[in-house]
Amino acid sequence: MFPKVHAGTEMAMEGNGDRTKTMGNWEKRIPIFAQKMKTYPGLLCKTMWKVGHDDPRRVIHAFKVGLSLTLVSLLYLMEPLFKGIGNNAIWAVMTVVVVLEFTAGATLCKGLNRGFGTLLAGSLAFIFKYIATETSSVFRAVFIGASIFLIGSAATYLRFFPYIKKNYDYGVVIFLLTFNLITVSSYRTNNVLKIAHDRFFTIAIGCGVCLLMSLLIFPNWSGEELHNSTVLKLEGLAKSIEACVNEYFVDPNIEETEKQPSEDPIYEGYKAVLDSKSKDEALALYASWEPRHSRYCHRFPWQRYVKLGGVLRHFGYTVVALHGCLRTEIPTPQSVRNLFKDPCNRLAAEISKVLMELANSIRRHRHCSPEILSDHLHEALQDLNAAIKSQPRLFLGSNKNQATNMLALAAAQASQKHEKAPGVSLSSVKTDSSALMEWKSRRTTSDSKEAERKVLRPQLSKIAITSLEFSEALPFAAFASLLVEMVAKLDNVIEEVEELGRAACYKEYQPCDEVVVTCGRKKISISQNNVQTDGAD
Repeated sequence: MFPKVHAGTEMAMEGNGDRTKTMGNWEKRIPIFAQKMKTYPGLLCKTMWKVGHDDPRRVIHAFKVGLSLTLVSLLYLMEPLFKGIGNNAIWAVMTVVVVLEFTAGATLCKGLNRGFGTLLAGSLAFIFKYIATETSSVFRAVFIGASIFLIGSAATYLRFFPYIKKNYDYGVVIFLLTFNLITVSSYRTNNVLKIAHDRFFTIAIGCGVCLLMSLLIFPNWSGEELHNSTVLKLEGLAKSIEACVNEYFVDPNIEETEKQPSEDPIYEGYKAVLDSKSKDEALALYASWEPRHSRYCHRFPWQRYVKLGGVLRHFGYTVVALHGCLRTEIPTPQSVRNLFKDPCNRLAAEISKVLMELANSIRRHRHCSPEILSDHLHEALQDLNAAIKSQPRLFLGSNKNQATNMLALAAAQASQKHEKAPGVSLSSVKTDSSALMEWKSRRTTSDSKEAERKVLRPQLSKIAITSLEFSEALPFAAFASLLVEMVAKLDNVIEEVEELGRAACYKEYQPCDEVVVTCGRKKISISQNNVQTDGAD
């Protein structure tokens, strides 16, 4: 009996201990939760301000949506309008919620798809209703079921076509929804024509309000946004390259806290380029639906912007690799970097100037300068090549030093093998208990040696790599080769920009065209004859 009482007492004590621990956790969490609730309003206001400050058009669009919903709600709130339309007025509210988008092209695409889908579905449902009118109820049910199966299967299969999927997928979905609603409800009601008419009429009202708000009241054009985003991507790449090269040659003695803010422009500059594929394709699609509001009447080549975005993404991959050189595991000594600082900075500045000139040509709808690849870029490339050739031992090394390094590598490998050799010493006669104890001790020793080898292996690998003399310059060689690769890829970017200019009928470059753009902390004056760089502001 005593053991049972003792066991029950232990269980009760454990239960009390768990409840006490839970109460203690809640007492700790409540002040943390209260502190978060105090900071939440300020954080919410800060986020709302940031979203509106980054793009004021978002605030305008929010008011446009609110005004549109208020206008279509009058169909319900005003008695004369409600008597004429009835409960179908809710379709106008739903249309505004679904159709009204941020840009005019997106609103046009969804609005026209919804309107034509509804019209086609209503017309087809009325035809089927007319065919099955003079038949028995059984035949009507079979006919309606068969028509729903055939139309549903055919419309769904059409959605897999690339062209339909890209341009009219939303319209096909609305067609399926409207056709099934009208066809199924027509089996129990006889006024199917009135149902189709009322729904089309209310959807037309909703689409009309959306188009009015999108096209006439502070319109946001998808084509203009695609154009501006392409300009910003070129400028972001230019700033990322210059900031990355400047960061690479910063003195490592500077504290990490002082270096951290300068990394944000590097990442933010190329992040917009790498993440732009889906956005560019969507904007190009919506821009093709927009009216030609420019002074040119021809069809604008929006797909050229998508191709240019693809070329910029390939260029951006090189910038990402250049940024990765800042985080290499075997950094090049600062003394070696300083030998090539000036030619690298000059080459990066020339690459940035070319990208800024391309951005400026797209912004102003004109062709870029015929001398965009100026002699300054070629001279900077030659200076870097000469600086590398002037230090051959950093990249090649001498035979004597290579032999010494190989000896050091062999010694490191020999010491590693020596540590791996286990010592074995067993007595000839052991009892069962002594054998078990020794087996446990050997197992513990082998586990500790294995853990030590796991920690030691990467260290020995680094020692073996850093013992090679030319490894000090290998990371810089990768860095320099990426800069040269950017110069080679500039031809592809320039060619794509020129193709865009020819397709979009850009105006010709004039010798008097000159613009001052800001790249980092420098002012770049771009003209036909020369490219000049002023000092820091």
